[in-house]
Amino acid sequence: MFKHVFLTGPPGVGKTTLVQKACEALVSSGAAVEGFYTEEVREGGRRVGFDVVTVTGERGHLSRVRDAAGSPHGGREYTVGQYVVDLPSFENLALPLFRNVGSAGGGGGKVFVVDEIGKMELFSQPFVRAVRQTLDSSSCTVLGTIPIPKGKPLGLVEEVRSRRDVKVFTVSKENRNVILQDILATLQTCLKHGP
Repeated sequence: MFKHVFLTGPPGVGKTTLVQKACEALVSSGAAVEGFYTEEVREGGRRVGFDVVTVTGERGHLSRVRDAAGSPHGGREYTVGQYVVDLPSFENLALPLFRNVGSAGGGGGKVFVVDEIGKMELFSQPFVRAVRQTLDSSSCTVLGTIPIPKGKPLGLVEEVRSRRDVKVFTVSKENRNVILQDILATLQTCLKHGP
């Protein structure tokens, strides 16, 4: 029996767009939706980083392209490719969302969005713990995204992928315009058989 739904696929294939469309449909069907997305930040047609955006529209930095001046904070620097991860900013925005989802109580019917569980986010140990707790708790159904396996496996990503209570949809250019109904049907089933 599936309790959570995750989308995987290559970067830029449309996972976040599908998550946002699914959320719109869920909200209009009366489900409570909380959590966060990751959005590209562009300047002059060039991607300069990523922001974390909550379902309610709050926004914070996740990462930015390293500038010539190097690290602004001093201290340990977390990088993925050309991006420097702003761990304090990410944690300040994302972690309270997890705390709230557990405490809100009130039966099932809640969807918690985690977009995404990726390399940048996994630098945060409290985030890793919060994701595990949320997947194991019965307070909500998680709708999340994970990258496709590439290079060294990412611990939590593989853990999520192999969970028996997680249904993973692989998004491709070919199916991304037709897969939404399947995702929604699976989410509705998860919510019906919720906690």
